[in-house]
Amino acid sequence: MRARIRLGDQAAFSQLFDEYAKAVYNHAFRLTANWPEAEDVVALTFLEAWRLRGRIDAEGGSLRPWLLGIATNVARNTRRAARRHDDALARMPRGGSVPDFADEVVGRIDDAERLSAIKQAYGRLRKQEQDVFALCVWAGLDYAEAAEALGVPVGTVRSRLSRARKKLAGSGELPATTRQVTGDRGPAKEEIR
Repeated sequence: MRARIRLGDQAAFSQLFDEYAKAVYNHAFRLTANWPEAEDVVALTFLEAWRLRGRIDAEGGSLRPWLLGIATNVARNTRRAARRHDDALARMPRGGSVPDFADEVVGRIDDAERLSAIKQAYGRLRKQEQDVFALCVWAGLDYAEAAEALGVPVGTVRSRLSRARKKLAGSGELPATTRQVTGDRGPAKEEIR
């Protein structure tokens, strides 16, 4: 399949999408904590994958680590663009007051509240630790796959993940865990860990 994708075979790329879109979406949702943003990240990830298809090695295993690496970069670029947009809006003169729509929002989802707490703790990690944590813990990649996705040695992945887990457990906001959590293999709406 790798060779067919490299040559621009649309059917092979469609098969790649069918096999990995859910995994990429789950990873993107965990990174963004926002369903519409995650959908945008998925779309941009596969667009970028199509653009970079010529860089796929002819030999190798699953393309999942490669796609998750692209999704990680796309999510980071999307956050950076949103931050720049917010900064530009903050520099603009303020108009009249905007009514508060918060009172109209009903039925908050428990997952969103928990994800917010997790996102806050996650945000205190260094960027490199965030990337490794998201790939190994949330997306369920092993150390070698995460190393391939990020282009770093396996030992670097191990040490970054260890530091991230210690920081998260030390903050008291998340339980300590020494096991690797498997992600993206559960039901359509899996529990956020």
